[in-house]
Amino acid sequence: MLGAEWSKLQPTDKQRYLDEAEREKQQYMKELREYQQSEAYKMCAEKLQEKKAKKEDPGASAMNTFLNGHKGRDFDGFSTFDVPIFTEEFLDQNKAREAELRRLRKMNVAFEEQNAVLQRHTQSMSNARERLEQEVAREERRTLALQQQLRAVRQALTASFASLPVPGTGETPTLSTLDFYMAKLHGAIERDPLQHEKLIVRIKEILSRIASEHL
Repeated sequence: MLGAEWSKLQPTDKQRYLDEAEREKQQYMKELREYQQSEAYKMCAEKLQEKKAKKEDPGASAMNTFLNGHKGRDFDGFSTFDVPIFTEEFLDQNKAREAELRRLRKMNVAFEEQNAVLQRHTQSMSNARERLEQEVAREERRTLALQQQLRAVRQALTASFASLPVPGTGETPTLSTLDFYMAKLHGAIERDPLQHEKLIVRIKEILSRIASEHL
């Protein structure tokens, strides 16, 4: 489920969650260090150590009886009620912090896995784009070569047919009128091919020469 939600996030949102998780972790570690250095923590730790020692000491029952008979009183300025209440709250808070840290670690692992997948996809797309750019460059070079070849053929046709005017009109080709000239020449020959047999032979010779030189 986390992976599905993660995949819908934008890269900027993913980085923001990672940054927030890191800031929360650093804040928790800072607060924990400050608490461990406080007098309250030291006093609490001493009380817990005394309680542990009493459980291990068979003669602790008399001391427990004494303490139970003086509940609510202050010993050296520290109320006996403060120890269990404070310790319980601290443990609950510590458990909540640890649970939150575990959750953040899981999110961080999931984010790192998703980032790895995204990096692989990005690399794959980059490779595909590079191949496509190379193919486009090759096609552009081929197109340029064909355009140059076409210009050379048109120039050769224009020069070679300059001495063959269209029958009945006397038209000769230029680079800009070559297509119209060829269409008219073809039409004139098609209307009466027997009359233009010599012209047909001449055209074939020109086309054969141009093909051998430029194609």
